[in-house]
Amino acid sequence: MLKIVVIVIVLAVVALLVYAAMQPADFRIERSATVKAPPERIYPLIADLRAWGPWSPWEKKDPAMKRTFSGPDSGVGAAYAWEGDKNVGTGKMTILEATAPGKVVIKLEFLKPFEATNTAEFTLQPQGGSTTITWAMTGKNNFLAKVMCVFMNMEKMVGPDFEAGLASLKAVAEKPAA
Repeated sequence: MLKIVVIVIVLAVVALLVYAAMQPADFRIERSATVKAPPERIYPLIADLRAWGPWSPWEKKDPAMKRTFSGPDSGVGAAYAWEGDKNVGTGKMTILEATAPGKVVIKLEFLKPFEATNTAEFTLQPQGGSTTITWAMTGKNNFLAKVMCVFMNMEKMVGPDFEAGLASLKAVAEKPAA
């Protein structure tokens, strides 16, 4: 009987590993929102990493996290490193491309709770008196990440954070200038 249980467990593990290996290597998570503000008003809130505080969903998850800024104040080369609790982990983001007022591309380096390097991209598309902001994250899943994705849906984990961040960004950008 024990032998049968062991065989069933081994077969289940093998099936899981085969299933994980067949998952896509590339992923993309994307959300969009429409903001009643021109791209020129929104762009600085993204291209200046110091301006993320009022709208970043992760700032709210761990207000006590340690932040370090380096490089220029905004645009290409601006960098932001963080060390936080289990909700935000540890990592760094660096702006790779900043094309005012329509696009910001960021290299994301996660160190804890797991290591990963991804790309985040913000595009701002004017629509009359409004702007459609698209926030996307792309990356590659190694085998371990594929196994993790069998149990955790990245779309469901990160998507709501993007939605919350875009809603906060909308509120900040639509606030009347003081």
